[in-house]
Amino acid sequence: MARFRADFSDSSDSSSEPEVQQELEPSEDERESEEESLRSSSPSSEMHEDELLTSRARRRKHSSRNALIEDEDGEIWYAHEVDSDRRAPNPRVSEPSSSSSPPPRGDPTLTSWAQHIGVDAQKMHVMQTSLFRVPEEAAALKALNQLPPSHLSLRVPLQPLNRKHSRDSDGDGIRPDFRERPSFAYDIEPPIHRPSRKYARVESSESAVQGSEGAFLDAGLAFGRSFRVGWGPDGTLVHLGALCKPSSTQKTSANSSVITRTVFPLYADAAAGATLCGKLLQHHLTHSPIIPDDDDVPFADPDPEFLNFSSFVALFPAADRSYEASLFRLGQALFDDIDFRLGASVTIDIRSRISAVRRKAALSAWLEGAVSPTVEAELRANASADTPTNVFTLLTGHQIEKAVNAAIDGEFWRLATLISQAGGDLEFQQDLKHQIEIWHGERIDVHIDENVRRVYALLAGWVNKVVVGSRGGGLEKCSDVDVLKGLDWKRAFGLHLWYSEPVNASIAQVYQTFNQLVTENQIPRPPPFYSEMKTPLTTSLWNLSSIPPTTDGLFSLIRLHAEPACSLSQILTPLSFGTSPVDYSISWHLYIILSRCMRVRDFADRGDPVGRTRRMDDEISNSDDDDGIKQEGHSPSADLLTSSYASQLENQGLIQEALFVLLHIEGSIGRKKAIKDLLARSAGRLDEWMSRGIEGSLKIPRTWITEAKANYALDNGDIFDAYELFLQAELYDTAHDLAIVELAPDAILRQDFELLKNLFTIFVNHPVIGWHVRGKIFLDYVKIMTYLPRPAVEGDAVADLVQNSRFEDLIKNVPRLIELVPDLFREGSDPRHGVALTEMVAGIMRQVKKYAPSVLAQVNSTFMDESTRLERIQSIGYTRFLSQIN
Repeated sequence: MARFRADFSDSSDSSSEPEVQQELEPSEDERESEEESLRSSSPSSEMHEDELLTSRARRRKHSSRNALIEDEDGEIWYAHEVDSDRRAPNPRVSEPSSSSSPPPRGDPTLTSWAQHIGVDAQKMHVMQTSLFRVPEEAAALKALNQLPPSHLSLRVPLQPLNRKHSRDSDGDGIRPDFRERPSFAYDIEPPIHRPSRKYARVESSESAVQGSEGAFLDAGLAFGRSFRVGWGPDGTLVHLGALCKPSSTQKTSANSSVITRTVFPLYADAAAGATLCGKLLQHHLTHSPIIPDDDDVPFADPDPEFLNFSSFVALFPAADRSYEASLFRLGQALFDDIDFRLGASVTIDIRSRISAVRRKAALSAWLEGAVSPTVEAELRANASADTPTNVFTLLTGHQIEKAVNAAIDGEFWRLATLISQAGGDLEFQQDLKHQIEIWHGERIDVHIDENVRRVYALLAGWVNKVVVGSRGGGLEKCSDVDVLKGLDWKRAFGLHLWYSEPVNASIAQVYQTFNQLVTENQIPRPPPFYSEMKTPLTTSLWNLSSIPPTTDGLFSLIRLHAEPACSLSQILTPLSFGTSPVDYSISWHLYIILSRCMRVRDFADRGDPVGRTRRMDDEISNSDDDDGIKQEGHSPSADLLTSSYASQLENQGLIQEALFVLLHIEGSIGRKKAIKDLLARSAGRLDEWMSRGIEGSLKIPRTWITEAKANYALDNGDIFDAYELFLQAELYDTAHDLAIVELAPDAILRQDFELLKNLFTIFVNHPVIGWHVRGKIFLDYVKIMTYLPRPAVEGDAVADLVQNSRFEDLIKNVPRLIELVPDLFREGSDPRHGVALTEMVAGIMRQVKKYAPSVLAQVNSTFMDESTRLERIQSIGYTRFLSQIN
């Protein structure tokens, strides 16, 4: 009988191959014995263990074909693959004789055994293929083994986390990727354990730092919350070492004890900015009634009847050419209501048409005034320019009359006639375009002044295209004319509004035409106003290279009017209205006017309204209720903008203005917390005059102001002042705790029972938490120390009985009182607590010993001194002696 040989040779000698082939073939004796065993087996359903095994030749065949063998190159192959590669070149093996032919591909042993036990052979083959997918596994392992050696690591890779802070308990933690290994000889290393972390903001009262501020051995615990990165007032930053980028190389080291205080100018002109904010907020406060909401928290509700762009325009003089004044004037032209003075019989179509014409006329008037300084400055700079140049400059400002006069003064009679018809009908423009084409076709344009051709192109409406000159040679070559060359965005937009688009075109159509040129990069995007100045304000203050380019706020307002789908989230960018990315003043005022008052547009994240709402048309959606309450969905962006503006005002020292801005936060809980936090940070500045202004004008409860002052006094060590302020703020629990921890020990050590009584008598009518086991203990202590010995009342038996009853009640409560005294002082860090506790126990014991010595036997406390313990033992003996006598 042939024996299976496991040590397969890697040698290329062909002499060993017939031996392997012979070993894989079963002998005749083995075949006869197997067939005889099958014929002689009983047809019962019982199976022996040997019946589950296939023939020995079959086992040898599978074992040899499925074994993993490493070749000379270090790659892992199946034995039958190596066998087939080696047998292919040998003609004797590739064409064996009929006597030594290999067994067929089928599995006769398995089929016979399946038929023997009554199982369909095809079904058994399908089950075997489904459970043992040998060819597929071989192909997968082959593909894996073909990787470079650097990729053969069996370390299990970690899957990426599903979210930022995941937890294994939620099923989102680290999960290993299951991989197959070549054989059981290789062990897969376990994945590296990386514990998941869940970060959450912890309040100061629940933090592990609370009460451990003095743990200097653990500096991270003691100073962890103090050394968080954050800005101080007015852009102050305290830091170690030097401020630099991660890629910079600094000579100084941060591992030093030198602390540097650096002040960054957050605003280009802080004084002018504070003046402007104060003027705008004062006007806003005048027309914003402050009323309590459903949670009794004050809320500022702007009045839409008075807070509009026109009311803010009135704050600026008529000759004011500042950017802020121009911004509010543009808002007035685009969004404020217009009195059409039309009768009720006029249809809605006529009203809409009249409204569009009036809006366009108002925008045109504003644009003329906005570009007038630029036109005048350009005329002064080019005082020696020719007449066509000055005429074109005047036309860019839509100064038609001045342009006609300039053309007449320069004896351009025909040109003056054409200028007087600027912005005419389409027939006039077509005639001018035809004239320009004739000049180009006959190559006459080379003999016409370039500025004259530019004026003709402008009057013809060719604003968004370049007028191509004739392509002659030499002297006949004419240059192209670009009408928009060298113009700022406001004058370029004005040319589209005045000359390019038809007279009946709306503002939205003019905007779309202009914006298409911007999108196609034919003209630059309208930059912010400060980028056109000679002095680069933002370069010296902020590094804005990583910030996307912003658009001028004036153009953003035009976009808001022209695009109905545009929201405030897309236009209220601080850099569009000022030189500082943290200046939210103009953005916030525009939000209040456009969203809260005029209901023109809102932030994109405004949630669905709850209950009774106010629509954009300023009408109440539920007409059944007439209580005047408006409930709307919450907008996180609106609250964030409000908080940012309040922080800006706080940094500028405008505390009352910052509090007024915080009154516009929509959520009651967030509004209350933000106001209290600001009062706490500014408690040192809250003098009597400011406190009255906050309480009177802003309707902020006085208890909130007093609470901030109390916390400030407590931080400065003024314990008694803080105690009185907490009482005025109606925070009786806080005052009660402060009296026990800080004030009562000093009063006990000084034996000032009157002060101790006054500290806790006020809480009798104001219940606090733990009164009967904390504060009331001090009053009972005062009664024992001052009431004993009881005074006798002569001639009044009733009063004497009452006093005797009180005396008995005090004596009975002594054991319970001494048991509760140790729980009063739980702070072990204050040495006064232990001394005061011992003094209280000793004083009570002395009084009881004098007037009721038998009660000492019922007292058991670990805070007694040696003499008190001795007296207690004597009292116990004396009490037992009396009980035995009785």
